Amino acid sequence: MQQLDPRAVWLFFISGLLRWLFILLFLGFYFLGMFFEFSTSDFTFTTIGWAGVILFIVVLLLYVWSRLSFYFYRYELTELGFRKELGVITKKYVTIPYDRIQNVDIYRGLLARLLGLSDLNIQTAGAAAQVSRYGGLAGGAEGRLPGLSRTVAENLRDELIHRAKQSKNQGL
Repeated sequence: MQQLDPRAVWLFFISGLLRWLFILLFLGFYFLGMFFEFSTSDFTFTTIGWAGVILFIVVLLLYVWSRLSFYFYRYELTELGFRKELGVITKKYVTIPYDRIQNVDIYRGLLARLLGLSDLNIQTAGAAAQVSRYGGLAGGAEGRLPGLSRTVAENLRDELIHRAKQSKNQGL
């Protein structure tokens, strides 16, 4: 089985930081406001120091989680189809037969482009509507590989399209 590009760790890490940024800012302002209600004169460097320690621990945990997510994200092309497995605590195994592949897209978001990475999206026949990452219903790709280098994503796309055509021609 193959792994994602090593820069995918940074993609996962920065994405996680951005997701948690608003929560951390809210909690920081909440606790800071709560602290000022109790006593304005007791605000010392130790309060800022503890906030820094907590922030450091959160960032460290996010980085460790990103490394683990990268380590456990694997994919391969088998005789029967595309296969991927992912997950740190709970594992998810996805196998997509080649004859179900309808389209293979490459997506490069801003963060991925800055890191020189691409997402490969494999769309299948009969894929159910999924909840998008922004909360709405979307016909998302059943097989998504984030954090591939540009050349690997393009080569994998070409190989998947080739195998899908072969599979459909053999089925006729």
